[in-house]
Amino acid sequence: MDIPALKAELTTDPLTRGYAGMSDEAAAADLNTVYRTKTRDTVPGSEIFNATDDGEFGALTDVQKSQWINLCGVDAIDTSSGVAKSLEAALFGGGTATRVNLAAVRSPAASRAVELGLGTVVASHVEQARAYHV
Repeated sequence: MDIPALKAELTTDPLTRGYAGMSDEAAAADLNTVYRTKTRDTVPGSEIFNATDDGEFGALTDVQKSQWINLCGVDAIDTSSGVAKSLEAALFGGGTATRVNLAAVRSPAASRAVELGLGTVVASHVEQARAYHV
């Protein structure tokens, strides 16, 4: 557990969660509650392929299917820009099930603790962080 990072979160409370007024148990529970999203910089091609809507994929031409399959064979795909993003937009228009699915893959639901890279926080971690002095 990164106690200094947890201390910073509890002290600065950047999302105004009210940690100062919470018990150690309540702060840990709040940090572990899934109410955020965590944008991933890259996504494995297999996840992108698995998020592709069957019907929309079936409607592609053979050339387009080949392009998509080739793209999905890439180990780590940039989720923000580049050729992969352009191809996704060209093959699957806005509002399609595939684009909605891919948005969820790129930014999955996460707790604040996961978003901060802390993993699961327990009350004793909060207690340690509150007692931690630089």
